[in-house]
Amino acid sequence: MSDHFDLNRKEFCFLITEEWEDERIDKALSGLIDSLSRSYLQKLLKDRQIKVNRLPVKANYRLKCGDEIRFQAPDAVEPNIVPENIPLDILYEDEDVLVVNKPKGMVVHPAAGHFNGTLVNAVMYHCQENLSGINGIMRPGIVHRIDKDTTGSIIICKNDFSHHCIAAQLKEHTIVRRYHAICYGTIPSEEGTISAPIGRHPLDRKKMSINEKNGKPAVTHYKVLQRFRGYTYIECQLETGRTHQIRVHMASIGHPLLGDQNYSGGRKSPFSLNGQCLHAKILGFLHPKTGIYVETDAPLPEYFEHLLKVLPG
Repeated sequence: MSDHFDLNRKEFCFLITEEWEDERIDKALSGLIDSLSRSYLQKLLKDRQIKVNRLPVKANYRLKCGDEIRFQAPDAVEPNIVPENIPLDILYEDEDVLVVNKPKGMVVHPAAGHFNGTLVNAVMYHCQENLSGINGIMRPGIVHRIDKDTTGSIIICKNDFSHHCIAAQLKEHTIVRRYHAICYGTIPSEEGTISAPIGRHPLDRKKMSINEKNGKPAVTHYKVLQRFRGYTYIECQLETGRTHQIRVHMASIGHPLLGDQNYSGGRKSPFSLNGQCLHAKILGFLHPKTGIYVETDAPLPEYFEHLLKVLPG
């Protein structure tokens, strides 16, 4: 592929060669332009901003040899993210990284409808100017995330060097991430491994699903910690970190997480819960500066401890 782009003006032009024949345009462009995410490119395609041979195309357009792609990315309008004095449950902190125990109901980073009260708002106040800037204004210091209703450990990077190091460990699957969860049903085996690719749900774009055709590889190891009548308390260790991975994988073997409204197949929890019963308990990584292994253990939240006491034996 021959190409031309002006990063200052955000103008892009690509001429397709044989190596990109039959590739989806959104996937091809996200691989070619590191500064633009695939979701952002899909939005440009939906808004008819990207043209092939002078005509707008959709995200699923398959490229042909000789196609000319042209577009200009509009300037992003970023809201002003304000630091907020929100108490943090700090598990570990030094000049390079911060590990916090995120509470249930807190969104990790600002997005449409959630510009205040997020973890980013809190860490901006706590760390002031000491946050990595790699993920931009909306996600300073954020190198990974957990769902709004998932509690537990999340690492914040205070500088770009640390961000690169932690991101590399995530990519190489060397960071230890062990979650505790309560799921529906009695799992018969003591432990197991679920290896199934995860991608967007074909009908509901807000959900994920097992997707053999377009999903990304995903591996979850689980073991039983305690059995109850109709429920199982488990520990899951992630080998990969796909969106909603544990929730989708456990649902795929018939044991969705207790309280999970999206993946429980319509099951109603008999307990008063706000979202899935899932906690990121153990987080272990090699320190970016020293190379020494650091491991944090986030205590189970009060609601989780209460469930373990009241579930039928």
